[in-house]
Amino acid sequence: MGTYRLALIGFGNVGQGLSQIISERGGLFKQAFNLDLQIVAVSDLIKGSLYDPGGLNPATLLEVVRSTGGLDGVAAPERGWDALRTIGETDADVVVELSYTDLKTGQPAINHLRRAIEAGKHVVTTNKGPIALRYPELKALADAHRVEIGVEGTVMSGTPTLRLGADFLAAAGIKRIQGIINGTTNYILTQMEAGESYPAALAEAQASGYAEADPTGDVEGFDAAGKVVILANLLMGASLSMADVDRTGITGLTPEDIRAARDEGERWKLIGKLEVVDGVVAASVRPTRLSTAHPLASVGGATNAITYTTDLLGDVTVIGPGAGRLETGYALISDLLAINRKLSR
Repeated sequence: MGTYRLALIGFGNVGQGLSQIISERGGLFKQAFNLDLQIVAVSDLIKGSLYDPGGLNPATLLEVVRSTGGLDGVAAPERGWDALRTIGETDADVVVELSYTDLKTGQPAINHLRRAIEAGKHVVTTNKGPIALRYPELKALADAHRVEIGVEGTVMSGTPTLRLGADFLAAAGIKRIQGIINGTTNYILTQMEAGESYPAALAEAQASGYAEADPTGDVEGFDAAGKVVILANLLMGASLSMADVDRTGITGLTPEDIRAARDEGERWKLIGKLEVVDGVVAASVRPTRLSTAHPLASVGGATNAITYTTDLLGDVTVIGPGAGRLETGYALISDLLAINRKLSR
């Protein structure tokens, strides 16, 4: 039985989604996959922090947070530790890094991951910042300390995007990757095609929880650009930075643009694209008109999709959720399952 003691750095939607999955399916994981997951620590800037080497009941954590908004009502022998102390001084085997995403500096997540790796602990994260900005460095550090780093949830939540490309399609020769990798903009464009203006569609996306109060990261393409960098560096052997992505957002699209495309049997999508041109990986994020026959054109709402173009298989498209509490929590489970399989061998 592979037993993994988890320290959660951050207890927002994703941390709570992971806790819910462990609470509801932990017994199944033990029986079917020989995987025993135990939460021993949580550190959250707003909700508080606690550590119990005897284990924390995930259902209790969720109940208390839902009823009080914090973790003060959960009994634990140690409280008030900051993230770095939680990472360094708890007896966790795996640090689950879920702090806020910063695509400019990658902090504080980069420091969290470094501290965990140097302490000999595996890390899993859904945080795009450190993976887009410092993955080669972090992977080399993990290899040197003989620990694993899981990052599946950084591109399309629980939809198996990175693992599909790295494990199953690498030998087929990936020569192009293009996809809808930001659900907020896809939702807005879907609503605009239905006749709404950009401001109205954005307001609806914000009311539905798809867009932040400041939507710049989504609508100007920064979020998608970070994911493009991750795909390039992990799957295509590139060493790209955010500055290498030719990026244009959707704010310039008008209802007239939407209608003109529709009249010609096409549909606007914000497409992240990677392609090998003269031996160099070219990266872009830009609004693109697709024929309605294109597999990505039919993907509506907040759903994400990605098409791998390969030498041996042609086009392979995977469609699924790119965000969500349980969906992103499952990405962490898939990383933990992969770590357990590898270590079990």
